Amino acid sequence: MFDYRPAADLLAGRTILVTGAGGGIGRACSLGLLAHGAHLLALSRDEEKLASLFDEAEESWPGRCHIQPVDFSQLNEAQCARIAESVDDQFPALDGLMHNAALLGTRAPIEFYPEAQWREVMQVNVNAAYLLTRSLLPALAKSADARVLFLASSVGREGRAFWGAYGVSKFALEGMMQTLAAEVGATTSIRVNSLNPGATRTTMRAAAYPGENPASLPMPETLLPVLLYLLGPEGRRVHGRALDARDFSPP
Repeated sequence: MFDYRPAADLLAGRTILVTGAGGGIGRACSLGLLAHGAHLLALSRDEEKLASLFDEAEESWPGRCHIQPVDFSQLNEAQCARIAESVDDQFPALDGLMHNAALLGTRAPIEFYPEAQWREVMQVNVNAAYLLTRSLLPALAKSADARVLFLASSVGREGRAFWGAYGVSKFALEGMMQTLAAEVGATTSIRVNSLNPGATRTTMRAAAYPGENPASLPMPETLLPVLLYLLGPEGRRVHGRALDARDFSPP
């Protein structure tokens, strides 16, 4: 695992938005960003988990955690515009956008995959990421050193049977990352990458692999060194890359 020990103020002065911040990797990342000086905008559909995150953040980093409940299955252009307006009203720029929210859906052959669930997974995992990114690009462009990071999956880099909409959606995110990176790389300070966290002890992982012993998997907090590097100042050297957290090494 990447050994990186950043200063406690690594992200001081930076504002970073994390989707799916209520639990798992999103929550661990959110607390790690706050611990290293960032202002956090935390989005999740689970209001109870968001409130818990806010309460914990207020105890240690008062005034730096901002939460907003968002149902990504219903997210539309108008809602994204309101989120962008809120960012503009509160901050001079957006310095990071981490797309972590995702829906697993059914694991089944495409032949038998339920159409309604296919649409829902694509909405949460792909369409919502597109709409939110598009709305927030002006705020990201105002930053002197911005990041967009898509959380990826190994099943979105090599097709695997029965992963259905989830696997296809992760392939789509890789394409979105590459397209966006090519568009903004030469004209803005925005750096765009995808990161496959690998096997991690989360609720989604347990649902996908019910026979697996969760205790055998690393905790979400073990991803923090890579995430902090990519979202911090040194991450400006990494752009347009499909990365794997478990074997990451800086350029």
